[in-house]
Amino acid sequence: MMPPRAYAFIGLNIVRILSIIALLLVFASNIVTLVHDIQAVNKFMAAGKVAEDSTIPGTTNSTFDQMMDFDYISGSTVPNQPAGAFWAVLNRLLIIFQTIVLIMSELGFPSSFFVKYFPVLGKDFGLGALGLIQMLIGAAVLSHRVDTFTLVSAFFLFSLGCLNTFLGLVFRASAKSKRSVTSWREHAKSALPTHVAGVDVRPMMPSSPPSFVSNMWNSNTDGEKNRASDTPSGKSSTGFGFGRQGEKAAGLKGYLISKPIESLPRYMPKPMATGNTEYSSTPTAA
Repeated sequence: MMPPRAYAFIGLNIVRILSIIALLLVFASNIVTLVHDIQAVNKFMAAGKVAEDSTIPGTTNSTFDQMMDFDYISGSTVPNQPAGAFWAVLNRLLIIFQTIVLIMSELGFPSSFFVKYFPVLGKDFGLGALGLIQMLIGAAVLSHRVDTFTLVSAFFLFSLGCLNTFLGLVFRASAKSKRSVTSWREHAKSALPTHVAGVDVRPMMPSSPPSFVSNMWNSNTDGEKNRASDTPSGKSSTGFGFGRQGEKAAGLKGYLISKPIESLPRYMPKPMATGNTEYSSTPTAA
């Protein structure tokens, strides 16, 4: 039985792979559509030149006039209007560029580029923005009459855009971190067991150097343990000081405290044998 995080990791990566496949299909289908549009525009312009050259003065070409009445150039997605071919080609080129950017975002390379220039597609954001862009691309393609291959790929991308938007609402900003392979490896390292058959297998060195507070706490704890081991009962107690209790405790441990020898400073005269004490005058006093 796998943990719930494993199911989330597998599911999000499956959606990620399908999203990359859909973007590749849209990329290829738009290139095909762009080629067909250019060919249709060239045929239309060639038909117009032939109509102008073959028209007898005073007569008209009914076939070319019918083609001019169409809203779109026959066999293409180019509107029959001023600069229609330019905007149609520019639309396809922008869609191709967007699919490339989204594929790079799904692969996560280069991550620093997206964090700096496209933050909504970086690792710090979820899948909501990605899903909305995929829906916009799919709707832009589906709004024109296209061939079957382009129609299926665009519909597939629009469906995955809806799914990514839903996953973005569910997982929010943590969606990309949950599906990241590097973050999964780091989590797996931290989830390793620390005890095997009762033996501690944790690393010997601490993960971070000890702080001043921890050093003080350890020194105080060690001092209390030493004092507790010195007492007969094995319990921690306060010091006995330098009084009778301290002398008694030292005697029990085998230490002898001798009384220091009394001494006088050198400038003091020696006491006389008799009870009267006389002080001789110094030459300076005389």
